[in-house]
Amino acid sequence: MPQDNLYKNEMIRPGDAKGAKWVGSLYEMAEVLSSAVLCIAVLFSFVLRFAAVDGISMEPTLEDGQQLATTAALFRPARGDIVVLSANNGHERPLVKRVVAVAGEEIDLVDGAVLIDGAPIGEPYLPDGVMTYPASGALTYPARVPAGHIFVMGDNRGRSSDSRGSLVGFVRADDIIGKVLFRVKPFLKSIP
Repeated sequence: MPQDNLYKNEMIRPGDAKGAKWVGSLYEMAEVLSSAVLCIAVLFSFVLRFAAVDGISMEPTLEDGQQLATTAALFRPARGDIVVLSANNGHERPLVKRVVAVAGEEIDLVDGAVLIDGAPIGEPYLPDGVMTYPASGALTYPARVPAGHIFVMGDNRGRSSDSRGSLVGFVRADDIIGKVLFRVKPFLKSIP
């Protein structure tokens, strides 16, 4: 009989302990799941974003319809980077282009070659024999990239709307959505 008194004074009977553990486990799972959702939201809001290639201006490096992962975290544009530009660039949608010159550099297009500060640059991402010419009625070369701006071009130099034309021109660094890290589709394919 003393054992009956023991059960009356306890809040949970031994048979009910399983139910309490189940509720506790459910609470822990909800806590872990909400933390994971918060981490993913922060990751995709501030660190990693996705974009799609729309058009042929970056061929052969990037093809129409490919999905890209980009980041703007701790990013400072450098020559050779592929970037996604916001629609503030005079187009209806974001553009994917390659940074060719940064603020303070002088760009010149001479005999199909790109010169930065008077010296030709290496562009290993372009197929052999590709020539780069100015767009008609646009910049006068040589041209110095203004502070806070970049000069971009597509890798498909003959079929790209880029900084050579007046519609895009020099791009404000603030209009860069992010640097392309890798292709998501085709799955995790690296970018030259």
